[in-house]
Amino acid sequence: MTGGTGFLGAHTVAALLRHGHRVRVLARDPARVPAALVPLGVAPGAVEVVRGDVTDPAAAARLVSDVDGLLHAAGVYTFDPRRRTELRRVNEHGTDVVLGAARRARISRIVHVSTVGALYPAAAGTIGPGSPAGASREPYLASKTAAETIARRHGATITRPPALLGPHDPHLGDQNARLRDLLRGLTPIWPTGGLPIGDVRDSAELHARLFDGVAAAGREYFGPGTFVTTREYLATVRAVTGLRLPAVFLPPAALSGVGRTADVLQRIWPRPVPVQYGAIHVCAVAVPVEAGAPDAGVAPRPLAETVADTVNWLAESGALRARRAGAAFARESALRRRGAPEAGDTAAGGAGPAAPPTSAPSTVPAAGSGTTGSGPIGKAVA
Repeated sequence: MTGGTGFLGAHTVAALLRHGHRVRVLARDPARVPAALVPLGVAPGAVEVVRGDVTDPAAAARLVSDVDGLLHAAGVYTFDPRRRTELRRVNEHGTDVVLGAARRARISRIVHVSTVGALYPAAAGTIGPGSPAGASREPYLASKTAAETIARRHGATITRPPALLGPHDPHLGDQNARLRDLLRGLTPIWPTGGLPIGDVRDSAELHARLFDGVAAAGREYFGPGTFVTTREYLATVRAVTGLRLPAVFLPPAALSGVGRTADVLQRIWPRPVPVQYGAIHVCAVAVPVEAGAPDAGVAPRPLAETVADTVNWLAESGALRARRAGAAFARESALRRRGAPEAGDTAAGGAGPAAPPTSAPSTVPAAGSGTTGSGPIGKAVA
C-alpha cells in the first residue's frame, strides 16, 4: 500500500488489519508510520515498512514483491498554487510508476484511490460508473483526472472518495483544516453550490472490503458520502457546535476573482491563505453521485456525527481551542470529567473520538501475534 501515513491511507491500513490482512506500506520516512497508525489502535510493528518514494521505480518494485494486492492511496491533495509541480510528479508520474510495478509483478488486484473530483465538471447532473473523465483546468482536479487515465491503462479498480472529514488526521489535510478555519471565524464568505462529504472511516472500510473479494479489475466504486449545499454544510456545523458562525453566501462567479487573487498572494505569503480558487471552483462544479452507484455495501454515517467527531478531535489534538469547538466538545469534556463512558472510548479505556466498534477496535495486534493471519487473499496487501 502507498499513502499509508496519510489521512485516508492510515485509516485504510487500520481497516485492512481489522479485516485480517497483512499490510506492507511504502514510506519516505519509516518513523512517520507509527505516528500515523498508533492513534488508530494499530500496534507498533503491525505493518511491514518499505522505505521509498512513489516516484522511485526500485522502491515500487520492493513494495510489490510477493504480495497479492496493491492499494495505491498516495497522492497530494491541495489547492495550494505553490505545489503544482508536486501534484504532477506525485499524482501522475507516481501513479504510473507504482501501478506499472504492480503489473510487472503480475498482481491481479490493484486498487487506485482517485476522487469524485476527477469527473468534474460533469456532463450531466450526477456522476456514476461510466461517467466521462473531467476536463477541469484546476491543477489538483486535472492531476487526479490524469491519474485515473493512467490507472485505467493499468487495469486498476478505481475508488472515488468524496471530500473527507474525520478524526485522527496525521497531517491536518485540507478538509479538516478548512473546518478548523471555519470554526476560527476565518471564512465568513462562502460560495453557493455544494460538495460531496464523507467520513474517512467509511471510505477506509470500503477499501478493506475490496480486498475481501468484492473488487473486480476495472470496476469503479464511490466512497460513501452525502452531497450537501454549502448552506447545508454550514447549518450542520452550527447545529453540532452551537456556534453562530456568521456567513455570507455569494455565487462562485462572484468569488472566482477573489480566489485567483488569493492564489497569487499565496505564492509570496509564507502562511496559508484561507481562500483558494480551487475550493471555490469545486463548489461551482460538484454534482451528486447517482443513486445506486457501487459502494461495496458501506453506508455513510450521518454528517452530523462525522462533524462532531472531527471537531472534538481538532480540540483534543490542540489544533483548535476548546471554546472554538462549541457544544459538542463541551458535552464530551463533561462526560469525561464525570468518568462516564463515551461513544468514542476504546476498549482499553482510552478517551477520544475514535471510530465506533464497527470501524475500529482498541488495538490491532502486531504482525506475528497469530491473530491477524494472512487474510482472505493469502499473502499480503501492499
